[in-house]
Amino acid sequence: MGEPAGSPSPRRPPLIEALARRRVALGYILGLAAFLLASPTPRSLAIGAVIASLGEAVRIWAAGHLEKGSEVTTTGPYALTRHPLYVGSTIMGVGLVVAANSLAVAVLVIGYLAVTYTAAIRSEEAHLTDKFGGHYPAYREGTAERSDRRFSFARAMRNREYRAMLGLVAVMALLAAKYYV
Repeated sequence: MGEPAGSPSPRRPPLIEALARRRVALGYILGLAAFLLASPTPRSLAIGAVIASLGEAVRIWAAGHLEKGSEVTTTGPYALTRHPLYVGSTIMGVGLVVAANSLAVAVLVIGYLAVTYTAAIRSEEAHLTDKFGGHYPAYREGTAERSDRRFSFARAMRNREYRAMLGLVAVMALLAAKYYV
């Protein structure tokens, strides 16, 4: 018998599941704290924006290959790492830390990324194994057959990557306003 709808998988402890589900809301709360603790400078903003933009570029590349919920994606950055969206988000987080120019923000961001992304990855991998059976473990072990899908910017937008782009612009604008206003 399967699990009742909405209940966590036995491989996903409730705390892991809760952290994975609430990581975005928690990110907004910690983002406010990071903003209050930030001490940006023109130099930190410029360098941080470049780093964060590189992270967003990784996310766009990944989202342009991803067919969410329908298959295990093996092309583009998925041929290099199992979680390129999280890699891109982590690079964006590093850019935020640099732009904020604050040790306290660095501790908050690194702690947030370590805890929530670890939980999200565990939860996501269990879900993908449940959903796709042996295909996901084969991908994880590097034995899955690779498809020949090409990058599509339209696919990246269908995957709502524009939200991360807009978020990046908003965060950098807020940090710049904090310095300049």
